[in-house]
Amino acid sequence: MKTTRSFAVLLWLRRLLRPLLDPYRRYQHARYIHAGRIVVGLLVSILLTTGIDLPHGEWASVTMLIVIGGLQHHGNIGKKSVERAYGTLIGAALGLAVVTQQDYLGQPLLTYLLMSLICGFFAYHAIGKGGYTALLSAITLFIVAGHGDNPVTDGLWRTVDILIGIALALAFSFALPLYAVYSWRYNLASGLRNCAKAYDRISSGQSITADEHVKLTAKLNATMLQLRSLLPSVSKEVKIPIVELEAIQGHFRMCLSTLEILSSIRPADMSQVLLSAEQRRIRRQLIGMARALQNGATDRLERKAEPLENPQDTELAIPGELIGYRLLTLQLGKNLDTLQQRLAKTAKRWKI
Repeated sequence: MKTTRSFAVLLWLRRLLRPLLDPYRRYQHARYIHAGRIVVGLLVSILLTTGIDLPHGEWASVTMLIVIGGLQHHGNIGKKSVERAYGTLIGAALGLAVVTQQDYLGQPLLTYLLMSLICGFFAYHAIGKGGYTALLSAITLFIVAGHGDNPVTDGLWRTVDILIGIALALAFSFALPLYAVYSWRYNLASGLRNCAKAYDRISSGQSITADEHVKLTAKLNATMLQLRSLLPSVSKEVKIPIVELEAIQGHFRMCLSTLEILSSIRPADMSQVLLSAEQRRIRRQLIGMARALQNGATDRLERKAEPLENPQDTELAIPGELIGYRLLTLQLGKNLDTLQQRLAKTAKRWKI
C-alpha cells in the first residue's frame, strides 16, 4: 500500500514537472524560465548580502544581472562569467593600486591621468577578441577606485561583492539550464518544416506571390540568421566542431536557395514534369529530419533514403524547357541526403 502511494506521488510530481524537464517545453517557455531564474537569483543575492551585512552588497546583484541578465543560453553564461571574473580581477587589482598610490602621493591630477591612460589602454583592446573583458576591467577600475578617493577597504569589499555575484550567476545558470543546442535543434526543425511547406506550394502549383508564401520565405530567412548566431555557443556546449555545424548550415542555406530558384523557374503546367515520386520523397525527408530534431528520434536519420531516379531515364519524355526544373529538383534531393547524413553523424552530441 505504501509503495503504491509513493508511486502515485512520483507520478504526480513527474506530470507537474514535465514542462520543466522536457527540453522542447523548456525551449518554448525559455523566457519565463529565464525571468524566474533572475527573480530567484536576485532574491538570494539580496538576502545573502543583507543577511551577513556585507558592505556595498548591491554590487553582487548588479554583477549577477550583468552576467546572466541578457543571456539565457548556458554556454554563453559560462563564457561571460569567466570573462567577467577576469575583468573583475584585473580591474580590481588596478583600482586598488590607484587608490594606494593616491593615498601615498596625494596627487589627484596624477591619479586622474593614470586612470584615463589605463582606460585608454582597455578601450584599445575593447575592439576585437576579448573586448568584453577589457571593457569590464575599465568599469571595475572605477567601481573599486571611484576617482581615486575611495578607501582601500571599500575597494576590497566591492571586489568581494562582484565575485559573489559571479558565483551566484554561475550557480543559477545550472538551474534548469537553457542550452543553445535546444534553440538550434528546434529552430532547424521548424525551418525544415517550413521548407516542406514552401516546396509543397511550389510543386503543387500554388501561388508564389501570395502573402502566405512571401511570409513563409521571410520566416525561413530569419530562421537561417538565428541558426547562424547560435553556432559558436552550440559548438562549445556539445563539442561539435564549428566546421561541421557550418556545413549543416550550408546545406540548409542551399535548400533555401534551391527553393527560391525552383519557384522562379516553375513551369506553368506541373503535370509535364513527371516528378511525383521525387516530390513525395523530398517532402517525407524534410518532415522526417524535422521530427528527428524535435523529438530526438534519431533512428529516422539512419534510414537510407530512396534512390533518386536517373534523370537520363526520362529526360526524353518531357519537354526540353522543363529539364532544368527537373534537374534542380533532383539536386535538392541530393543536398537533403547529405544534410541527413551529417545530422545522423552528429546526433549523439546534439541529442541532449
